[in-house]
Amino acid sequence: MAKKVKATLPDGSVLEVDKGIRLGELVAQIGPKLAKEALAGKVDGKLVDLSAPILGDSSVEIITFSSPEGPEIYRHSTSHVMAQAVSELYLGVKLGIGPAIEDGFYYDFDLDENLSPDDLEKIEKRMREIIRQDLPFIKEELSREEAIKFFKSLKQPHKVELLRERGDERVTVYKNGDFVDLCRGPHLPSTGKIKAFKLLSIAGAYWRGDEKRPMLQRIYGTAFDSKKGLEEHLYRIEEAARRDHRKLGRELDLFTLSDRFGAGLVLWHPKGALIRKIIEDFWREEHLKRGYEIVMTPHIAKLDLWKESGHWDFYRDYMYSPMEIEGQEYVIKPMNCPAHILIYQSRTRSYRDLPLRWAELGTVYRFERSGVLHGLLRVRGFTQDDAHIFCRPDQIEDEILGVIDLVLYMLRTFGFEEYDVYLSTRPEKFVGTVEHWDQSTEALKIALKDVGLGYQIDPGEGVFYGPKIDIKIKDALGRAWQCTTIQVDFNIPERFDMTYMGADNRQHRPIMIHRAILGSMERFMGCLVEHYAGAFPTWLAPVQVMVLPIADRHNDYARGVGDKLRAEGFRAELDVRTESVNKKIRDAQVQRVPYMLVVGDKEMQSNTVAVRDRDGKDKRGVDFDEFLWGLKEEIGQRR
Repeated sequence: MAKKVKATLPDGSVLEVDKGIRLGELVAQIGPKLAKEALAGKVDGKLVDLSAPILGDSSVEIITFSSPEGPEIYRHSTSHVMAQAVSELYLGVKLGIGPAIEDGFYYDFDLDENLSPDDLEKIEKRMREIIRQDLPFIKEELSREEAIKFFKSLKQPHKVELLRERGDERVTVYKNGDFVDLCRGPHLPSTGKIKAFKLLSIAGAYWRGDEKRPMLQRIYGTAFDSKKGLEEHLYRIEEAARRDHRKLGRELDLFTLSDRFGAGLVLWHPKGALIRKIIEDFWREEHLKRGYEIVMTPHIAKLDLWKESGHWDFYRDYMYSPMEIEGQEYVIKPMNCPAHILIYQSRTRSYRDLPLRWAELGTVYRFERSGVLHGLLRVRGFTQDDAHIFCRPDQIEDEILGVIDLVLYMLRTFGFEEYDVYLSTRPEKFVGTVEHWDQSTEALKIALKDVGLGYQIDPGEGVFYGPKIDIKIKDALGRAWQCTTIQVDFNIPERFDMTYMGADNRQHRPIMIHRAILGSMERFMGCLVEHYAGAFPTWLAPVQVMVLPIADRHNDYARGVGDKLRAEGFRAELDVRTESVNKKIRDAQVQRVPYMLVVGDKEMQSNTVAVRDRDGKDKRGVDFDEFLWGLKEEIGQRR
């Protein structure tokens, strides 16, 4: 009689099963629906294939596509199928790596011929054949030396290189059909489990991300457990391309990125600069209401400051090389903190002065490699909506609560209602004491709990001087964008020997809170453009109203309408081109102008306007003063 072991399921129920039973067989006992959906499993918290045996009393969890780990396992298995298809179609291909990534997967190939989009169709066709064969994914364990010898025989030098760097004495490979790949797993039980996939694009990628190594060809793809899921994802990709801020930046005449000027440096056109001004004016207005004071600091400073702050040791790779000025080394500032500290130290501070809240729209410069630059989202010169709060230890929680309240108000005003919130904890390399780190981390946790913001712990991702809260906003397509960061810092005040005079007439150390709400103006603008697909809410639109006379005889009346709008503070333009009114309307809609006022004989006679919005809704015979009143109300509510 076979020995029995206990399998404890997530709901607490316990199954007695034969020792050595395969996980897939246990799933079949639980029920046919789960057996159909099962992709892999967890035994005592460790991810395993469904072929894994249960050898003792264990906690058991079944992984499906809806599990957190499910999509990654599903897509990584699909990347193996793609690699098998490429290996069969292009003899002599050398394989790189093929991980799952967010919403998809990729695989890197070392090929003599350049792949084209037409090749993707051929590869997809072969993948479908492999899926129809329902080949099992078979795991095998080898010694590292056996694996090196095996992949040498297959003439796979990149796999051999990876193996030589592995410290493991034993490694695993996965076979599906005649294809073998180095992999830790787990994988789907068979290729037939893959229901819907699509290869998306081809790009170049240096082996191991090193520009001195060979350039490989990277194929990106995605996979879902249903055709509907795939179609919805492909729609989101198409919609994201339509909203791409780089394309819309050109179409709407907002900004230029020019290699002639310098990679990663933004040239703002009048309309883009105007939107920035509107955002910045709102930012300053809200900060002043909440007790902040505005400061301004230069773009360069002595290198010694960055050595004192610790940035030179921890951040040097992202700083530009020092320049010599009159025998002193200066750097272009990568952040504003040391300048604000020197303002603090310009006079003696009392406990009665605190908190001090100093805000700056400070332009900083960081070296980003050309390969990671991306429109407005990753640049080398950017303006942070920066602020530093200097406070007593007993004020930390109230100050963090105040920051979070301001964050939520501003983000919601810009139309963002959904967020991913992360609490980043102590990294491996840090400065200060563990006690201070624990104290500041706890203060952030309490503040998040008090405002009811759910969050995830992001272990080890704090900055070198303190833990932080990161808030990622969700746009209209559900994509997350990093904007807000709130950091508690016990360490830099220590390094700069910052003090205040306490009620006990003794010197005490202030706490420093670093915070940015929108992150950088460049990234936030890119995010706004894509969130609204260029159709900014009326209060942000660079042109709020376009006045369109039907014929030349209506120009004077149209000018009068435009003059009245501008006199009331609205951003209005007049289109007196000798084009048809339909052409003028189309052009204004392409520019995403919120309102078009069409004026002709009837409007002149009745002192009215015909109102057309950018979505195509028409309303004729509108009293001009009534339109003005409605526009004022809309903009006053920042809509």
